[in-house]
Amino acid sequence: MYETFIDLIYAFYYPVLAAVGVPVNLVTIWILSQGKCSLSRCITLYLVAMAAADLMVVITGVILNRIVYYYFPNTSLYITPVCSCVIVLLCVARDTSVWLTVVFTLDRLIAICSQKLKAGYCTPKTASLVIGAVCLLFCLKNIPWYFTFEPVYITDNVPWLCQSKPSFYTSPAWIGYDWLHRILTPFLPFIFILIFNCLTIRHILVANRVRKGLLSSHSGAEVDPETENRRKSMILLFAISGSFIMLWIPYVTNFLYYRITKTHYYTGPTDPGYILQQMGYMCQLSSSCTNTCIYVVTQTKFREELKKIVRTPFTLVVKLLK
Repeated sequence: MYETFIDLIYAFYYPVLAAVGVPVNLVTIWILSQGKCSLSRCITLYLVAMAAADLMVVITGVILNRIVYYYFPNTSLYITPVCSCVIVLLCVARDTSVWLTVVFTLDRLIAICSQKLKAGYCTPKTASLVIGAVCLLFCLKNIPWYFTFEPVYITDNVPWLCQSKPSFYTSPAWIGYDWLHRILTPFLPFIFILIFNCLTIRHILVANRVRKGLLSSHSGAEVDPETENRRKSMILLFAISGSFIMLWIPYVTNFLYYRITKTHYYTGPTDPGYILQQMGYMCQLSSSCTNTCIYVVTQTKFREELKKIVRTPFTLVVKLLK
C-alpha cells in the first residue's frame, strides 16, 4: 500500500495527530468557556478563539487533507473544486491560528507593560473586534488560492486532485502573492512574537530588579510570590516563542528551497526535496496541538478542571457498578 517507509510514517503520524489534536482543542474550548480558570474575559476570548482555529487546522489540514489522502484516495473530496476549497479553508485556519497567537501576545505585552493602554485595549469588546478582524482579513486574503490549482487528471469529464498551475511558479503576480503569503505567515509573526516577548521580558526583568531593591530593606520571605510569578511568565513566553519557531522552521526552509532552486516538482517519495516538504507540513500541523496547550495547561485552575473531566467517566463507571 505504501511505496516507502517514509510514506508509512506519514500514514500513521497523521491519525495520531488527529486523535490528539481534536480532543485537546475541544476540551480546551469547553473548559475555558466555563469561565472557571480564574482568567479574565479578555484572555478567555483569545484562548478560545485560538483553540477553535487550531481545531479547524486539525480538521482541514490533518483529517480532510492528509488522512483522507492516505486512507480514502478515491473520495469525492479529491474532485478538484472540492480539493481547492479544502486547501483554502486550511490556509484560512492556519493563518488565523498564527495571527491570533500574535495578537494575544500583543495583548499580554500591553497588559503587563502599559497600565494606561491596558484600561482601553485589554477589554472583551476589543478582543472580540480584533478576533473578528483577524478572521475576516485572512478569509479574504486566502480566496485567491482557489484559482492557483488545476486537476492532475480528468476521468469522465470529472477533474481529480489538485496541483499548482505552471503559471503559479512563473507569473510575477502569483510569485508576489506566494511571497506575500509566506511573509504574512510565518515571517512577520516570527518577528512580532520575538519583539513582543523581548519587550515583555525586559519589562519583567526591570520590574523584578526594582522590587528586589524595595524588598532588600525588609526581612520578608525568601521567595517573593510576585517575582516567582514573573519568572513563570518568562518561561511561558520563551516556550511559546521557541515552540512556534521550531515547528515552523522546516516549512519556511522548504519554501526558500523551492523558490531559490526553482524545484517545483519532485521525482518521488524518496526525493530529499519531497521529504523536506512533507516534514515541513508535519511540523507545521503539529503546532495546532501545542500552541493553546502551552498557554493554558500551565494554569493551575485549568489542570484542575481537566482532571475533573478525566475522572468523570471512571466516576460514572464506579457508580454504575455500585
